[in-house]
Amino acid sequence: MTKAIHPDFQYFLDLKEESLIELYKDLRSYLLDLYPEANELLYHTHALTSVYTISEKLSDGFCMIPIYTAHLNLGFHKGTLLDDPHKLLQGTGKLIRHIPITNKKDYRNPKVKKLIKIAIDFAIEDMDKPTKSTAKIISKIKRAK
Repeated sequence: MTKAIHPDFQYFLDLKEESLIELYKDLRSYLLDLYPEANELLYHTHALTSVYTISEKLSDGFCMIPIYTAHLNLGFHKGTLLDDPHKLLQGTGKLIRHIPITNKKDYRNPKVKKLIKIAIDFAIEDMDKPTKSTAKIISKIKRAK
């Protein structure tokens, strides 16, 4: 059973289109099923974003889901450093790459599942020191009360 969405995040998520909300919830559940120990860091900047990390640090992230006005992506923090034999990742930044998500088939397939597992393994190997913090939801969202 997937963890409840943090109220700070849910507040802004509820402002999105229903189809985007459902797609986000399914992708979030998929990621947390693949790595239940992941910490979830929540942000609201240029996009409403949930980040999945192997520690409580953003730098130890392996995937993220930024939700924009009319679409969302499955982002990979160190995408340029990952083995991507099927050329799934898009983008031009120094490290971050993403897969555009328009439906469940865009991520619920063996190629993306393998890429997510590669990203998790890479994050674990790349981590500076082991963490004691797992399976937490940490909101970095500031909203008016």
